[in-house]
Amino acid sequence: MANSIFSKEMQDQLKELKGQLSKGRDTTSPDGEDQKPTEPVSMLSQKQVNKTVKQLDSEHIDDDKVLFMQAMHGVNQLDDNNVRSPANAKKGRKPDATTLSKRAAAQGKEAADIGAGLSDMQALLNPVAGEAYLSYKQPTLQTKVFTQLKQGKLRWYDAVDIHGCTIEEARAAMTQLLSQAKQNNETMVKIVHGKGSEAILKTCVNGWLRQLPEVLAFCSAPPKDGGNGAVLVLLKKSKTDGE
Repeated sequence: MANSIFSKEMQDQLKELKGQLSKGRDTTSPDGEDQKPTEPVSMLSQKQVNKTVKQLDSEHIDDDKVLFMQAMHGVNQLDDNNVRSPANAKKGRKPDATTLSKRAAAQGKEAADIGAGLSDMQALLNPVAGEAYLSYKQPTLQTKVFTQLKQGKLRWYDAVDIHGCTIEEARAAMTQLLSQAKQNNETMVKIVHGKGSEAILKTCVNGWLRQLPEVLAFCSAPPKDGGNGAVLVLLKKSKTDGE
């Protein structure tokens, strides 16, 4: 890219125009050497002169502006990373948990029944670390099945991400997920709780699930399913009408 905002052709034309305008002035340079006389105007076509003058006039470029543009040559505008684009803002939302918590509030007798006896205090009295591996099973569950759960060999059917939720929203979303699984006769779900420095939601999920009789077992997910930031939950099968 050139060092001037003008093309080489325009620069040459400007030099010649300036020479004609300065004709009759002192042609002695600051160094004391005589400059060559400028060429006559006839050497430039009238069309070229008019074109150059028109370009300069349309741009309203004065000497200060020329100097500023030359000084700013090579300076690139920096992106402002503090401005969040609409696409990123949309990506950061957690609609699944919000939808489930609202649905639990609107519909939810069965979801309310599942979460009716949950104690937040009991859960919070047993904090877990963000990187802790969660593991729980009821005594009646076969060890073989629990091993398959820990190895990630059991398929989960539905999931919810409660990142960014309040404790109340997270509880409602979790109980609604379990209620839907029960209605659909699904026995495996995944809850993404995250880790965080204090791991509040992870602590709550760990405590809530231990209080629910519908939960046969749960453990932290394998790496491909979220690792220690998520938990796989094994539920009791729903009773059929024939049972």
